[in-house]
Amino acid sequence: MMNVCFQCGMYHADKLIDPTGPFAICPECGYKHPFQQIPLLIIGGASGSGKTTVCQHLLGHVTQAVLLDSDILWRPKFNTPDTHYRDFFELWLRVSKNVSQSGRPVVLFGAGMGNPQNIENCIERRYFSKVQYLALVCTDEALSKRLQQRPTWRGSQEPTYIEEHIRYNRWFKAYDSQPAIKLMDTTSAPVEETARLVATWIDEGSR
Repeated sequence: MMNVCFQCGMYHADKLIDPTGPFAICPECGYKHPFQQIPLLIIGGASGSGKTTVCQHLLGHVTQAVLLDSDILWRPKFNTPDTHYRDFFELWLRVSKNVSQSGRPVVLFGAGMGNPQNIENCIERRYFSKVQYLALVCTDEALSKRLQQRPTWRGSQEPTYIEEHIRYNRWFKAYDSQPAIKLMDTTSAPVEETARLVATWIDEGSR
């Protein structure tokens, strides 16, 4: 519960950060809470780009970081496009901040997580030393084929769903801004090779 001040007990997500500690400073009483300000690593990409598959391959093999799939906390109450799903992203940054106090960085897998605009403006962003972004991409044809091959219950075979994620896949390829997003093409690469490259990226980004 890092947002609860250890001294006065008040709740604040918007604490001031003093990097010399680092310390999270309570705006109520001025208490300086020492904490670990370490990197957050995010792996995004359109649905069907390979995020879940790569995550499954890395579990048990990458031990220097904590790997989490953001879908596990999704609930209908977070479906708020009018606020750009802000509560969902704030929740995940808050969870990641607390988990990272163990001394190991969190690696978040999630489609919307991969868009820096969804992360950089969050109140909880201040608690990380840096946020590194990696996006898995592939050709439109490969993405469409993968989505069509999914089980029916997932609803991924609907033409509107496929077109939406093809557009999102193209958005990542066209992105040319800051913070940077590293792209990794999964069109024809074996899953094992992609997982190896992602593991290297995690190792480098964790430092």
